[in-house]
Amino acid sequence: MSSSTPGKSSTADQTGASGATGGTGKTVPERTTATEAGAKAGGKPATKSATKAAAKSAAKSATKTPTESATKAAAKPATKSAPARKASATAAAAKAAAPRKAPKAESHLAMVRRARRINRELAEVYPYAHPELDFRNPFELLVATVLSAQTTDLRVNQTTPALFAAYPTPEDMAAAVPEEMEEIIRPTGFFRAKTKSLLGLSAALRDEFGGEVPGRLEDLVKLPGVGRKTANVVLGNAFGVPGITVDTHFGRLVRRWKWTDEEDPVKVEAVVAGIFPKSEWTMLSHRVVFHGRRICHARKPACGACPIAPLCPSYGEGETDPDKARKLLKYEMGGRPGQRLSPPADYPGKPAPALGEG
Repeated sequence: MSSSTPGKSSTADQTGASGATGGTGKTVPERTTATEAGAKAGGKPATKSATKAAAKSAAKSATKTPTESATKAAAKPATKSAPARKASATAAAAKAAAPRKAPKAESHLAMVRRARRINRELAEVYPYAHPELDFRNPFELLVATVLSAQTTDLRVNQTTPALFAAYPTPEDMAAAVPEEMEEIIRPTGFFRAKTKSLLGLSAALRDEFGGEVPGRLEDLVKLPGVGRKTANVVLGNAFGVPGITVDTHFGRLVRRWKWTDEEDPVKVEAVVAGIFPKSEWTMLSHRVVFHGRRICHARKPACGACPIAPLCPSYGEGETDPDKARKLLKYEMGGRPGQRLSPPADYPGKPAPALGEG
């Protein structure tokens, strides 16, 4: 028989109850001690220090959230080993040193489209483009064009008022005293050769064309001192016959724009004539020459102030800084007088000064 008293639990029962309540009288969930875990895992009981370390590690892990762990991992910069950095630098240097592919060649059709767009853009920039020689009739234009060789239109315009006052017609000029004419046209340079040409063409007009300037190319080029360029100027501006004037400005610009590589003016004229309709020839000539004199200069083009820069394959040959480029603009584009003493009514610039006035 048991010696335990009814209503009281035995010592063994009390011990079991204490384990279940933790000695506090409160029920707590069962947990496996570190010793038991060690015994289960390896069959050896864990030491006291190992038990504490395991408990501390578990507590630390439990306090960290997944977000914190990911944030720390992302914040830590990835480092490359020295060999990896060296290999990356070598690859970058090799890429920089590798020859670049040449730009794709422009087809003829693409060039024609670009050239015509340039002409349209120039028409908007220079709606007032015109021949920059003062004249009142075909004879004056013919004489002024002959005088313009190797000098500026401005100097010709400053010289011709006195010349035409002395010799208003071909007959008058043909009868001039050479020495007197030389003194008048001296400011234009090469005055002896130019006097000889003017006397010869005036005599030819008087004797062969009844004192009138002919309106055909084949007749004009037979006159002394008159070439194809001069003939096209006269035909296009005095007779309304379309013509392309290939002077130094025109030739320089069409080569910069890659319309042609030709140097010979006659060949340049033929190439450009094939790009544009005949109705555009005369005004195209004025626009290109205007642009060459005002913006696209021979030595230092004002690239940074050029309205057709996106269409120009030679962009960058001149000044690209906009402020510096604007200082290179000439004539009305730069706020200074033009080349004509009597410019057209729609010209936005100032008239040029007379000879000796500036």
